[in-house]
Amino acid sequence: MIQENAKCISVKKLTPEIYQLTFRSSKIAKIAKPGQFINLKVDNTLYPLLRRPFSISDIVGANVSIIFNVVGEGTKRLAKKVKNDLIDIIGPCGNSFPIKELNKNTFVYLVAGGLGVAPFPFLIRKFSAKQKFITILGARNRNYILKDGLKNILISTDDGSVGLKGNVIDLIRKSISTSNNKDSVIFACGPTPMIKAVSEFAMKNGITVYASLECDMACGIGLCQGCNIEMNNLTSKYELVCKNGPIFNLENIKF
Repeated sequence: MIQENAKCISVKKLTPEIYQLTFRSSKIAKIAKPGQFINLKVDNTLYPLLRRPFSISDIVGANVSIIFNVVGEGTKRLAKKVKNDLIDIIGPCGNSFPIKELNKNTFVYLVAGGLGVAPFPFLIRKFSAKQKFITILGARNRNYILKDGLKNILISTDDGSVGLKGNVIDLIRKSISTSNNKDSVIFACGPTPMIKAVSEFAMKNGITVYASLECDMACGIGLCQGCNIEMNNLTSKYELVCKNGPIFNLENIKF
């Protein structure tokens, strides 16, 4: 991992609810993999005290982007960053989606709930040109739908303001029922209830799911032991989302 004061390139409002912050870090850009995250210090004051973890959303050249919505004091301050502000960054942290394990016949379902879409633009950029995939987005309403950097998109919203009125499980079920792809895998990211629902659906249909788990993190590097998650395998009872994840094979997670 690298710690540096990275220069802010821009902060853009992508939708009424979603912001994109881009900073320059050639070192992080060079070694980052899809699914990893950065741990960011909002500013140089003691409040907010803790760093904030954000999935790496995209990388273009030396520019690294994250997305967020304003939910508290930390993200409120991030939204007010301006060009050339210095941001204390640690990264890239955690593991990545196992794209090297995909074979030429594997069909990938990218499933995102709300801001769970964050890691997918970078992931899609790293796919081979022949990779077969579909992107399934779910959100409360149209203000939380972000399509930048995505391809082959299906959308559901709770209120029906765009796409199917329903949830991602409805879209996954519809997509799989009309597909002849037996060699399939799901890459998912979103709130825990959605991840649990995707896991239950996938288990019933014999599909492997790798998911980026959301969790409150204090240190982001495995020291504080605060982001533990219960496992159902025999090797360890608990693992850390920041250190052993954030990407997990859901077969190993005890919800």
